[in-house]
Amino acid sequence: MYFANVSIAEKYNYLEEKFLAAYKWLRETDIAPLDDGTYPIIGEDVYASVQSYTTIDPSEGSYETHEKFFDIQYIVSGKEKFGICKRDGLKVKETIAERDLIFYDDPDMDGSVLLLQGDLIVVAPEDAHKPRLIAGEACAVKKVVVKVKI
Repeated sequence: MYFANVSIAEKYNYLEEKFLAAYKWLRETDIAPLDDGTYPIIGEDVYASVQSYTTIDPSEGSYETHEKFFDIQYIVSGKEKFGICKRDGLKVKETIAERDLIFYDDPDMDGSVLLLQGDLIVVAPEDAHKPRLIAGEACAVKKVVVKVKI
């Protein structure tokens, strides 16, 4: 999936070396037995964060963005609804600079994507996203968030 405004359509190269290394790691690594934690792919520029959790009600989550990294969010097992909207115009709720996180109030209008086992979504700094949401009913999810430095 590629989601962008035409004004920034050519801003990023989603097939540059860092992205290709991330896709290859996701494709070739046996992730299921990995413990939650961080795994380097290309030093500090590209790394994987393995996470396990139970999906949450949308009222419990928040939209977020990152300034320094793209997210490649990949579902190892389970399923989740993944909220998505443009960052422009959102009201900042909280900034945690040391974690490269900005949280926002929910917008009046947003969309979502259903992520199933084996699916991934690439989220740019311009994309606000609300992960970990219940898709039908709460379920256990194992996910990898690959961080790709801008």
